[in-house]
Amino acid sequence: MAGIFFTWSNAVKPGLGKLSDIEYLRALQSMNRVILNNAFKLIFLGAIITVALVPVFYFNLYPKNIFWLFILTLIIYWVGVFGVTISGNIPLNEILDKTNLESISQEEIKALRTRIEVKWNNFNFIRQKYPTVF
Repeated sequence: MAGIFFTWSNAVKPGLGKLSDIEYLRALQSMNRVILNNAFKLIFLGAIITVALVPVFYFNLYPKNIFWLFILTLIIYWVGVFGVTISGNIPLNEILDKTNLESISQEEIKALRTRIEVKWNNFNFIRQKYPTVF
């Protein structure tokens, strides 16, 4: 997941950032719609489940301080990736998804991009950094 967030932050978003307001919103809207596929869901949810299973399977194999490091990693990942995605990125995606870009004015387009872009990028920055803490 760190690789996905890193690539998104360092290639996709900077490229999108160079687009006009309407092009940016159309591209982001399109990507948000196609990313919700079974492969992505499997990887995203699989990482969340796997990071939770590591402390369970390795409970008796490592000293207790390592176990608590695994627990700390689990909490950081769940909050920093899953929590931020659910409470930050997805609501912004839903705002964009519900917007008919063909029926709003140029001022509304600019306002929508302003409302979404910086917040979305900041949430993604958090998601990118949390998985790489350990």
